[in-house]
Amino acid sequence: MPAKRDDRRRAAVEKQIDENLKRVYEQDATDEIPDRFLELLQKLKEQK
Repeated sequence: MPAKRDDRRRAAVEKQIDENLKRVYEQDATDEIPDRFLELLQKLKEQK
């Protein structure tokens, strides 16, 4: 019986980790790109 309890606990922890990773990814995906980074990208394009 303890093995089943451990499996359920492990599954719950993995689910929580997955949900937190998704939350962080979604937040980063909606953040705006900083101007400094856009300027660096423009400089790289100009070098070609």
